[in-house]
Amino acid sequence: MADVNRGKRPLSPHLTIYRPQLTSITSILTRITGNALILAMLLIVWWFLAAASSPDYFAIADGVLRSWFGDLVLVLSLWALWYHTLAGVRHLIWDSGAMLEIEKAEMLGKLVIGGSVLLTLLTVAIV
Repeated sequence: MADVNRGKRPLSPHLTIYRPQLTSITSILTRITGNALILAMLLIVWWFLAAASSPDYFAIADGVLRSWFGDLVLVLSLWALWYHTLAGVRHLIWDSGAMLEIEKAEMLGKLVIGGSVLLTLLTVAIV
């Protein structure tokens, strides 16, 4: 019965029709960084387990983490941590009912992106 008018009804617009907004992109990125942090945590736990196992196994894990790939993963994880933290603060602000207007919400999104990059660079420079 539901298929009777299927060909005559207009289809709902989807991702191919709508232009992604900054708030939606930053929201999706918050979810992605949360999951990426889980993977980074597993890599660090692997490093700790290798340290507790044997010197040979630790040398392998330590070699991976000290390689260019390990450095890249750790710096990106640091950025993801800063981004996820600032996005969480942004959501706390929104939960209070503040800054929900489109212009202010977009400003918060830009601050989250810029702030996470700046804090990552400062952290890498200091450490």
